[in-house]
Amino acid sequence: MNALRQCGDELADATVATLFERGETGKFNTLMRYVSVAGQPLPDGLPDVARAYLHETSSPPSWVDWEEMEKARLFFIDNNVHISTALSFAAMPACYVVPHIAKLLSATHALNYPSKRMAETGQFTVHLMQPDAFEAGGRFLPAAQKVRLLHASIRYHLRREGRWDTAALGTPICQEDMIGGQMMFSMQVLDALHRLGIHMSVDGAEAYHYAWRVVGAMLGVDQEHAPEDLDQARAFSDLYMTRHMGPSDEGVALTRQLIDLYEEVVPGTLLDPVVSALIRHLIGDTCADWLGVARTPWDTVVKAAPALMNVLETIEDRSPLGAWALDRLGHLTTLFELSSLTRGRVMHYAIPEHLKKDYGLSTAVPRTRRWTPPAPVVPPAGTVRPAGTV
Repeated sequence: MNALRQCGDELADATVATLFERGETGKFNTLMRYVSVAGQPLPDGLPDVARAYLHETSSPPSWVDWEEMEKARLFFIDNNVHISTALSFAAMPACYVVPHIAKLLSATHALNYPSKRMAETGQFTVHLMQPDAFEAGGRFLPAAQKVRLLHASIRYHLRREGRWDTAALGTPICQEDMIGGQMMFSMQVLDALHRLGIHMSVDGAEAYHYAWRVVGAMLGVDQEHAPEDLDQARAFSDLYMTRHMGPSDEGVALTRQLIDLYEEVVPGTLLDPVVSALIRHLIGDTCADWLGVARTPWDTVVKAAPALMNVLETIEDRSPLGAWALDRLGHLTTLFELSSLTRGRVMHYAIPEHLKKDYGLSTAVPRTRRWTPPAPVVPPAGTVRPAGTV
């Protein structure tokens, strides 16, 4: 694991370095706003190095088991609202409880727009679990290509500007951290589902982990070192967290923004404490204390979630109509949450051309301040605009 801290993503790093050295990053971001689905012709004027990267990363790994991916998709459909809850209130706080990851997240301007960060994560997962995710017309492949370059750009900025202690922390967004992130969005989510009382089959859990293994490969994770099954994933996840987790000012600030964001999404104020209570229930008291999550009277109430889940699952098991209604409700709940965060816009995962001047979080973002998406860029004359893009 120490050796993995020295390794980044050779292909993406070389692509980003060339884009910046040639001053072509802005052109890339502008043109790639109109590339949102797989199989779409790349726009004229796209830098050659970017075109070569997009061609090389345009297909999923050759080893993908599509039957297993279909199992993962069905698992997501059956548990979509629970998975969304686990991603928001367990996986994201798990990222924040690793101080150097919280520091990395604090380095980008997106820190000032928590709804944008959460919308990108939610939209990425929804794209992954669509039937056409890896086919022409699907939105997942272009999103994965852009996220991989986004990670590389953060490495580029931090190393070039001398703002990262590589000797002590290793390469920014190194292979160990990328595998750790893969565990947070797979194992940490599965653990949270267990704490919520969701009954999962071993096949379903294995398929869900497998889907994120595929994602990891597409985001530049070296599969020679990534866990192949749930047992290996558990061992890696536990070791990674015990190696790195702890308190940090950045973690506290990021968690406060997360709580404020979802308290805005929940109508009224009566249920606001549920957000903190749910985070505490899913990540445990020690991590919650490190992240400054307040204790509330709802802490005890939230612990009854498994009993409620048992009732709902009994309805689902005994009634086909009940199963359809609950799946539909979960789907609509997920769409409502995502639409509240995106404000109906498509997230573009652009390469940041600058990072924050420092890692400080000295100014709190008012709860009434929401992310305002940028105005649509007017395409050059003669550009054909793909259907469904903004």
